[in-house]
Amino acid sequence: MRLELRHLRILCAIADTGSLSQAAAALGFSQPAITAQLHRIEASLNGRVFHRGPRGASPTEFGLFVLSRARSVLVAMDDLAAPGAEAHNASLIRIGGYTTPVLTGLVQRLHENHGIEITVHAEYSPRLLLDLLTSQRLDLVATIDYPSFRTPAVPDVTARFIATEPIFIIMPSDHRLAARSQISLADLADEDWLISPPDGAGWPEVFYSACQDAGFAPRIRHMMSERDSIRTLVAQGRAIAPCQATMPSGPGCVVRPIQDSPLHLRHILAWRDNGPASDQAAFFTGLAIAAHQQSSATSPAYAAWLADTSRGDLLGFPPASD
Repeated sequence: MRLELRHLRILCAIADTGSLSQAAAALGFSQPAITAQLHRIEASLNGRVFHRGPRGASPTEFGLFVLSRARSVLVAMDDLAAPGAEAHNASLIRIGGYTTPVLTGLVQRLHENHGIEITVHAEYSPRLLLDLLTSQRLDLVATIDYPSFRTPAVPDVTARFIATEPIFIIMPSDHRLAARSQISLADLADEDWLISPPDGAGWPEVFYSACQDAGFAPRIRHMMSERDSIRTLVAQGRAIAPCQATMPSGPGCVVRPIQDSPLHLRHILAWRDNGPASDQAAFFTGLAIAAHQQSSATSPAYAAWLADTSRGDLLGFPPASD
């Protein structure tokens, strides 16, 4: 027997209710039918999913393994089948983005100071975020782009520039160059690098291009996007990594500017013109700008970089028209 989504829903219903009889009632089946289905499912999996006794059903160790994966599959399928705007609660704003200070700061401000009901959906890829926006699965997106890879114009979607941010380097605090206030990219030619995976919007192409201009091809040893994991690996001395200027350094790490600022990104906020976020777009944009400004001011390396007025011509590239 091949497992289907209905079989996974049966397993989750039994786990949630704690008994076959209650699961049968919740799903609209008879108890004998649920029992027979469970026998077939367990035979297909070649293992017992539940201990069954007078007090009901509880997962076995193998069952916990199966249930964790069953729930992941069901969540993913439910997400794919999410209702369109016509069935969406108009009072709820669904916000998506990569976990940058713009997204986290925006969400924090909405939670703490405003009575707006929101949900948050984190994704790494800017292009995927725009697709989720246009397919009406998200209402507001905090995303990024790069100087040579501008966010493409999307019909019926408005994008607003939030801020330009340089890309810095995070390295071990005992690195040979850690004492410098800024570091030439060319001085890092012999380093082992950790970079974030391709995001479909220009990264890591812009990084490779900057390294080529500096006269070398980077030696990539590791690839990951989760900030805590990046800091841990860097602190262990296994690599250095490009990072957003607002990235906290963490124990064992320091964040340093790159001399002449060859790498930048832009923070962008986008929404559908006829979506529930459009009426409050200026409000959301203001909160996003404030979130980035606060993050910039509380990031020591970035605050020092901004305080140097001689860097005024290096603060980024002009915002694109809407």
